[in-house]
Amino acid sequence: MVVGLVILAVITVGVETHIDKSLIQSSGFLNSSLLGWQLIYILPVAILTNDFFISGFWMRTFASKTDRDLMIGTSIATVAVTCILTLVGATGLLAAWTGAWPGNPPQEGSIAFFLLLEQLPAWVVGVVLVMTVSLSTAAFDSLQSAMVSTGSNDLFRNKLNFWWIRLAVVLVIFPVVVVALKSPSVLQIYLISDLVSASSVPVLVIGLSNKCYWWRGFEVVVGGLGGLLTVFIFGTIYFGNAQDGANLLLLENGLYSDDWSAFGAFVAAPFGGLIWGFGAFALRIWIQWTMAKVKGHRFDAFDRPTPPPTSLFTENEAMSDEDREVVTDGEASLLKGRFF
Repeated sequence: MVVGLVILAVITVGVETHIDKSLIQSSGFLNSSLLGWQLIYILPVAILTNDFFISGFWMRTFASKTDRDLMIGTSIATVAVTCILTLVGATGLLAAWTGAWPGNPPQEGSIAFFLLLEQLPAWVVGVVLVMTVSLSTAAFDSLQSAMVSTGSNDLFRNKLNFWWIRLAVVLVIFPVVVVALKSPSVLQIYLISDLVSASSVPVLVIGLSNKCYWWRGFEVVVGGLGGLLTVFIFGTIYFGNAQDGANLLLLENGLYSDDWSAFGAFVAAPFGGLIWGFGAFALRIWIQWTMAKVKGHRFDAFDRPTPPPTSLFTENEAMSDEDREVVTDGEASLLKGRFF
């Protein structure tokens, strides 16, 4: 469906739209801009860190039979998504260069794609809208499945009836829709979640490395909250008052403000989170060392954790599915990390 949508859109846009060459230079879109250079950093950080919180991606990751299959699937998806996003992003330029945007009266840049669609035949618009709705529904279905899986396995350890989890997911949908409708900008909601993930994920991924076995949940929590606090401190210093510093946490001005506030926020969040995280690590080590000295027991903060049962290791690609052992709840409980 995605391939069909791309082919249909490319052919019809190429045939039916007519670029006014005089608008190319006057639009200024090909000129260097402060925002353009800032987005080279902001977008990769925001998207990469936010993807760590998308359960649908993790479901597909864990569904991969081997690491090789995961790498192949990820590589194919990367190429496909890059091509699709490039084509979709180019519709904004085409809308401006064909005169469809900003229009009369001037319209928001976020709807440039739909303004360009108005220049296409009605049957093309209908097909594109049906495909777009279908793709949105498919994405929403994956999100629901991921929420059910996360709630059942991670929150309740499969001890709560599956239908209660599904009911909870349905109930969560209503406030989410209300927030989306009441919000002045959907982009702002994404930016807030991006800022939270940018502050939390860097300190989180440290603990995913086997070499960093000494990293604890305490550092992750302190680092994540500290990253947001760093954004507030940066905003207070940059704007000169605490109110604007607090507003920067909500990115009230969005990405399109002609200053360094949004860029500074996305720099302060990850690096501030790491600084707070390592500060929390030093504090925890000092407390544990002091307690060991006072109580007279061995200081074991840097001891490697006990390895899990061998039945949990199913990385042998030559092993058949029948030979792979099932992880029981008792074995899985041995893999629980330590907070402090």
